Amino acid sequence: MKQTAEQKRLTAHRNREANWKNWGPYLSERAWGTVREDYGAEGEPWQYFLHDHARSRAYRWNEDGLAGISDRNQYLCFGLALWNGHDRILKERLFGLTNPEGNHGEDVKEYYFYLDNTPTHSYMKMLYKYPQTAFPYGELIAENGHRGHHDPEYELLDTGVFDQDRYFDVEVEYAKADQNDLLIRITISNRGAEAAPCHALPQIWFRNTWSWGYPKGSMGDVEGKPTLFACKGPKGALAVQLEHSAAGTYFFYAQGADSLLFTENETNHERLFGSPNASPYVKDAFHRAIVDGVEGAVNPAQQGTKVAAHFEQQIGVGQSVVIKVRLTNSKKRRPFGAGFDRIFAKRLAEADEFYAAIQNPTLSDDERRVQRQALAGMLWSKQLYYYDIEQWLQGDPALPPPAESRKRGRNHDWEHLHNFDVISMPDKWEYPWYATWDLAFHCIPLGLVDPDFAKRQMTLFTREWYMHPNGALPAYEWSLSDVNPPVHAWATWRLYKIDERQTGTADRNFLEALFHKLMLNFTWWVNRKDEDGNNIFQGGFLGLDNISVFNRNAMLPTGGHIDQSDGTAWMGFYSLVMLRMALELARDNPVYQDMAAKFFEHFLRIATAMNNRGGHGGSLWDPQDEFFYDALHLPDGTHIPLRVRSLVGLMPIIAVETFDGDMLESMPVFQRRQRWFMQNRSHLAENFICMEREGVGHRHIAALLTKERLVALLRYMLDEDEFLSEYGIRSVSKVHESHPYQITVNGESFEVGYWPAESQNGLFGGNSNWRGPIWFPINYLLIEGLQRFHHYYGDDFKVECPTGSGKMATLAEVATDLSKRLIRLFLRNGEGKRPIYGGQERFQSDEWWRDQILFYEYFHGDNGAGLGASHQTGWTGLVAKLLQQSGGGV
Repeated sequence: MKQTAEQKRLTAHRNREANWKNWGPYLSERAWGTVREDYGAEGEPWQYFLHDHARSRAYRWNEDGLAGISDRNQYLCFGLALWNGHDRILKERLFGLTNPEGNHGEDVKEYYFYLDNTPTHSYMKMLYKYPQTAFPYGELIAENGHRGHHDPEYELLDTGVFDQDRYFDVEVEYAKADQNDLLIRITISNRGAEAAPCHALPQIWFRNTWSWGYPKGSMGDVEGKPTLFACKGPKGALAVQLEHSAAGTYFFYAQGADSLLFTENETNHERLFGSPNASPYVKDAFHRAIVDGVEGAVNPAQQGTKVAAHFEQQIGVGQSVVIKVRLTNSKKRRPFGAGFDRIFAKRLAEADEFYAAIQNPTLSDDERRVQRQALAGMLWSKQLYYYDIEQWLQGDPALPPPAESRKRGRNHDWEHLHNFDVISMPDKWEYPWYATWDLAFHCIPLGLVDPDFAKRQMTLFTREWYMHPNGALPAYEWSLSDVNPPVHAWATWRLYKIDERQTGTADRNFLEALFHKLMLNFTWWVNRKDEDGNNIFQGGFLGLDNISVFNRNAMLPTGGHIDQSDGTAWMGFYSLVMLRMALELARDNPVYQDMAAKFFEHFLRIATAMNNRGGHGGSLWDPQDEFFYDALHLPDGTHIPLRVRSLVGLMPIIAVETFDGDMLESMPVFQRRQRWFMQNRSHLAENFICMEREGVGHRHIAALLTKERLVALLRYMLDEDEFLSEYGIRSVSKVHESHPYQITVNGESFEVGYWPAESQNGLFGGNSNWRGPIWFPINYLLIEGLQRFHHYYGDDFKVECPTGSGKMATLAEVATDLSKRLIRLFLRNGEGKRPIYGGQERFQSDEWWRDQILFYEYFHGDNGAGLGASHQTGWTGLVAKLLQQSGGGV
């Protein structure tokens, strides 16, 4: 099949013939308020480095900017700044509430949309909606501060700043003429009823690598301080030359700019700390010059480490102005000739060609729009992530040493960790740091467009400078030791199969390398998270935040611990994926049959433990309710079932794997070991399905659930009064709305109710809620689990869907139905409305808003409205994969 132009660029990059990914959207949307930038004694990053400091303080670890890009080492950065003549600060970065300020945790208070992107970033486009009146910073903080957990968030639209369409649509587009030649087009459109002023400042700056006191050459091969300065440009354009010892020489051209402003990317100590500045030209110079009107704020010598091209214009009603700038590593005589627009047209056409070759041709126009924006958001959400724990703990030579408490505090036991890579982020504002279990889900849709990048992500986290020597994977910067669900193996296997289908070649080297590293991680789980050594696991909150009666990540008020149904199911799932990977590798190397037998034994013991606690009596399965529950394991050995109907009890559905009979017959060592276990440890084969039973198509199965238990769980899961919503599976049964679960221990009462929207308490910062809403990652795993069960049982096995409807469906049909419910969240319904936007009328009907799609963190359990982080394309980007396999006619 003929490759598209974008696919040829990907091939050239893979073969190291060209570095097409050197430049990309690797700039964060927020670098303030992060753990990396926190050098305070209290360990409260939101209080230490505020949004109000961001314009004036040089960042230590990474940079941020509006609609920005950087090279992959982030030596050189580009971003846009705006001013409407009324704001109290220059708009250089996105604003949002810190965790203590938001009544539901951290929350960006801006409207921006990632509209298009290609894997090599040869073409990119995003949209920012900028109000024409003063941005209501204080109002947003004050009103949300008055509201409690039971109140909705106070959003930017609620303030009225978009009334009468008094805003600018700011489109920022990038097109690469070559690997290091970037064409940038900024289109600012006045949507209001009156002409309005708008200052635009496309700006270039160097990441500050020189202020921390290290010897020359020790900070990423940077020797000395870089510099940029005005130089002679072509007619009608201003020009800047940039010199960096590692990045090389670049030129920045701005067509028709009014002026160039120069300063240093260095902290304004006088403003923040009341101490003298070494230079009068500091990071916030452009704000001081334009907003505050300070004379002498910018360098008249026209040199520094940060520059902005200043465009000042009055934009008429319904009019648009186009700003053109160019950043290139070679001098151009005609940087804005006829070729400028031709390159944009060509790269956009190539992007269309690329997606036409990938997208399922049965998709409707609206489905294609949703899928392309989902993939664009995932590609835009890459970020250079720099975090050297040893340096962070010790502090930098030129700065005061950190508090002594730091050496015993957050992340002190991860000194080996050195992150300096382009990584897929959950959300570059709300979560501008990686989360390992999120990342696993990111790689599934990313595998559709850039399997090389996705495989690199999977590999990266098992490298010795990421994975802990004990085998643990780093969770996220807030607490690297937190325990995320073990989904890395599943994502590796799925990515391996997706890549094989798309390329026709199985990447055994990738699979084998990851398998060996994942064995270390599996061993860590077995040794560290099985407290009683009986194959019942206690992994902490396991990413499901507040789903439990108790905070599963903290000491229990009763003492003891929780025997987790989901933790144990995750490990059964992990065992089966590792078993499947071992058998795949055994096709070429029979020695892996022995490892397959080892993981088969692990699975048997975990499956047995769920039903008999490893021989200690009792079961996580409740025979009366026919449901799995967590159990409170008291210090005296007593077990109290926690009868909350939640995803905890549905997770065993995902622990299923099918095996081709012919493949098993070619594995004599494995089959011999398997038969030995079944003959000599027959007690391990109770209450679940093991491999010796043949199903449809000569397939065999291993699963935590018998057919009878699967039917029982599906009866709950597919009940619209329990888990089944119009838009997917809820995280807690709706039955708890009228019948909350309550338990009293030591005189203290605890309760779990059904909360279909935001959290109603502050557990885990109030940032997320697993007590009712619909979450994409678990829904996706449940869908895949049903598909695997169908591979074994076939079309003769049917269940009632929905429960009580009298309609019978195969498990494949149920999986497809769930997929379509999730897809419908984003599509216009019969009334022309998208469920994700609920009652937000502007998003439902306004021509400039209705086709801009946001990908929320989770969704209302009843009406599907988007909740949580609004740009978490990360795992919600899974909708792109669902559309690919189940879209068309939704």
